[in-house]
Amino acid sequence: MKKLLLISLSALLLSGCADKKQYEETVLEQMQLEKDIKDYKLSPERMAKCVVDTTSGKMPGIFALDPKRLTAYRNYTKMLTLSSSKDPKKTLEELRADFGSAQDLAEAHSNYTESQMDCLAALIGESEEPTKGEK
Repeated sequence: MKKLLLISLSALLLSGCADKKQYEETVLEQMQLEKDIKDYKLSPERMAKCVVDTTSGKMPGIFALDPKRLTAYRNYTKMLTLSSSKDPKKTLEELRADFGSAQDLAEAHSNYTESQMDCLAALIGESEEPTKGEK
């Protein structure tokens, strides 16, 4: 019985880590294409980490491996890849169903966009701070 529980828990952890990793990779791809990040010479990796951390804080679920959070990672990844879908209209309908409603999908998109803007402002602010010795 203990072995079965251990195997089940291990499978959950691996799939959960894969869902979050896929979301992180998708966000990084988005950040590498973002014009503002290039213009301000910001690190796409730092920006992606910030966006993932910020959006995760407003996702359903209490902790990183909560089944609701894992589902949210999958849904957010699907939302971010909508434009590259072979059938965007069908994918949009699936996203509405996956998120629960069109309103919930809109809130998720808003969470992502707000997180992106907050992180962009924070990283630009950091890059513009004078270094020691300057003033």
